Amino acid sequence: MKKQLLILGFASLSIFGIAQTTRMSLYEEFTGENCGPCASTNPGLKVLLDANASKIIPIKWQVDIPSAPTTTWSLWQTNQTEISWRAYSYGYGITSAPSGRIDGQAQTAFGASSNNAGAMTAAAISSAQAVPSPFTISMQRSWDVGMTVFTVTVSITAAQTYTCTGPLRFRLVMVEKKINFASAPGTNGEKDFYYTARKSFPTLQTGTSLPTSWTTGQNQTFTIACTAPSYIVTKSEVECIGFIQDDATRRVQQAGITKAPNDAQNLGVVSSFYSCSTTHTPAIAVRNVGDNAISTMTILPVLDGVPGTPFAWAGSLAAGATTTVTMPAVSTTVGNHTYSTNITAVNSGADDYPSNNSKNGSFAVSTTVTAAPIVQTFSLSTFPPTNWYRNNQDNGTFQFSRIPTVNAYGTTPAGAVKYDSWNNPVVGDRDELYMPHANFTGMTNMKLTFDVAHAMVDPTVIEGLDVMVSTNCGVTWNNVYSKYGTVLATAPVYTVAFTPSATQWRSEVVNLGVYDGMPNVLVKLVPYNSYGNNIWLDNINLISSTDISSTTLNFDAIDVYPNPAQNEATVRITTPTGGNYTLLLFNVMGQMVDQKDMAADAGSSTVTFDTKDLASGLYNVIITNKAGNTTVKKLTINK
Repeated sequence: MKKQLLILGFASLSIFGIAQTTRMSLYEEFTGENCGPCASTNPGLKVLLDANASKIIPIKWQVDIPSAPTTTWSLWQTNQTEISWRAYSYGYGITSAPSGRIDGQAQTAFGASSNNAGAMTAAAISSAQAVPSPFTISMQRSWDVGMTVFTVTVSITAAQTYTCTGPLRFRLVMVEKKINFASAPGTNGEKDFYYTARKSFPTLQTGTSLPTSWTTGQNQTFTIACTAPSYIVTKSEVECIGFIQDDATRRVQQAGITKAPNDAQNLGVVSSFYSCSTTHTPAIAVRNVGDNAISTMTILPVLDGVPGTPFAWAGSLAAGATTTVTMPAVSTTVGNHTYSTNITAVNSGADDYPSNNSKNGSFAVSTTVTAAPIVQTFSLSTFPPTNWYRNNQDNGTFQFSRIPTVNAYGTTPAGAVKYDSWNNPVVGDRDELYMPHANFTGMTNMKLTFDVAHAMVDPTVIEGLDVMVSTNCGVTWNNVYSKYGTVLATAPVYTVAFTPSATQWRSEVVNLGVYDGMPNVLVKLVPYNSYGNNIWLDNINLISSTDISSTTLNFDAIDVYPNPAQNEATVRITTPTGGNYTLLLFNVMGQMVDQKDMAADAGSSTVTFDTKDLASGLYNVIITNKAGNTTVKKLTINK
């Protein structure tokens, strides 16, 4: 099964040294993604542990109690060998969840009423932390240039004479401080996980062997090379927890965790991607993931590859908090632009973890408002089409693309849009496809119509599609369409990359009547990626009609001839009942170039378009009946 993308960085930082005899306790929780009581206990437990962060460090082991999650990207599945050993084989004897251990001992040894994690108290934490430690630990780590391996240098010093029956081991566990899933990996509904154990080095079972006898001042220094596993979700959330443990008694004698005093994380552009003015004011989000409050930052903006003037921010950003920084306005031209920012200084000095300081982004400037109707079949090779824009939010390899060999319902000429979820490992990626900025003035009964195709790779891997509408140039958005999982799917589960057949499409009609007559209507289509399977789109149109109930007319026949046409083209409609029809002729720019009304009799009726003054190319004929049903026929003009 596919694996999530590593978001890696480059850093070299020091880890705080522990005072000579002060103990930092270790709390290990055994919790489960399918465990209902765990989901209800963990929020309160997090509050308790956060309030006592100066006394105790948590590691969360995601066990298979009461059962194992089935999804391959669950926290249990990615680290089950270590978890099973720690919970069941090491001697903790975990039989229920959520269960807790303090410094390798039962919670009850420190005054808790039981070993259930919900029974943890501040008094139990203080009782454990009050026991003097015979060791101090200091650690340093540095990433390699490739940002895949980091080296941890560990220095352990005996604060007093110490002897144990052993074995005595130093264990190093990589955790992610926070992991957010869009959909719960298990059945208990939990989506947010904290201090989750991801990988131990060199192994959890053996750790690094230490002498069983120490004299005061004795020191041992060593290095551990750690290759970050591919399933790490967010590199900037990684910490290393080290602890000394007597395997004879399972007593943890000292623990420590990596920290970065000054660490600003650039979360990227949060202002609107779409701008209706050549003067654009970007804004970025910044999170303080260090220990110290941030009072100043220097941020370098880069527009289209050209560095701007460094921007000095001043304020107060508490540890763990996030703020929005409004950057200086930029003046630019119509079209697509790149915009990146780099935090070059924090609190008037260097950032302790510079790998998360830079973020690339983009925005689009469009001053054109296109009169509806707008019709797009993606039959031309240019993509995005004129006045359409795509926002590749994570600047990743995979984004919306046009596939020339595919078309909805197998019609010709071909051309459809694919959002590649099959190859995109960035779970939660939300790229955007913007339609032309539309003018609905004088129009009623507005609809968005499009064809969609999607197959799930697994019933538990949920992809989705949202359609958003803005009337203020993207400042705020309303959701007018949202389908996920089986509701979005048009085909059965596919365990290979999905390319739809002619019968694996569904036509969607979204009522936009609330926007009738409005001069500025902006529509975007936004998929949600879970590294599952592809989402396909075709025939995306903004049209005016009355109560559309189907996108296909039930005529006996609709013929367009000659095709290709030169000076004129005739549309023949054959129907047993007759009726009134409107025929609209659009060029590939989505512009209506002609309109005809037809009062058809039973049998065959025809109407002719004059094409002698039209440019060569591909056109679309949209036929609408009185009931509002529509169909589209292709017409090629060749002079």
